[in-house]
Amino acid sequence: MRNILTSGLLWFSALGCGVLAGLYFAFSTFVMSALGRVDQAAGISAMNAINVDIVRSLFMPIFLGTTLSCALLVVLGALRWQEPGAVAMICGGGLYILGMFVVTAVFNVPLNDQLAATDPASTAAAPVWARYLTDWTFWNHVRTVASLAATALFIVTIAAR
Repeated sequence: MRNILTSGLLWFSALGCGVLAGLYFAFSTFVMSALGRVDQAAGISAMNAINVDIVRSLFMPIFLGTTLSCALLVVLGALRWQEPGAVAMICGGGLYILGMFVVTAVFNVPLNDQLAATDPASTAAAPVWARYLTDWTFWNHVRTVASLAATALFIVTIAAR
């Protein structure tokens, strides 16, 4: 039973991390640069709309479910650290939790909250928007790499099992 649970969690985590890596990759490679090229008020308004809609979408169950699944894999790997793939499973789960979930909570969400509190048309918004574009995108790069690396580590674990 434990092997079936672990296999299911590995597949779910690999797919969830991969889906989120793709989403973050899109934002890092073209969405943020496109928003940065449009009028400040339009860019801020668009990003604020994205931030409102994303928490109401299928993103949240995948985001939270994958985080929980990765945490369970860290625990299961630690309990069976001598088994093939256990170290990769622990590393994948830990990397995802730290590099995606913690980064999101500590950096991206506060930046989103600051942007939401800014009047998009005001002159005071210019430095907030400029900082947002660079800082949010940097931390999104971190989330992209962490999610993709976790996906790879889970694939290594599946192959080792």
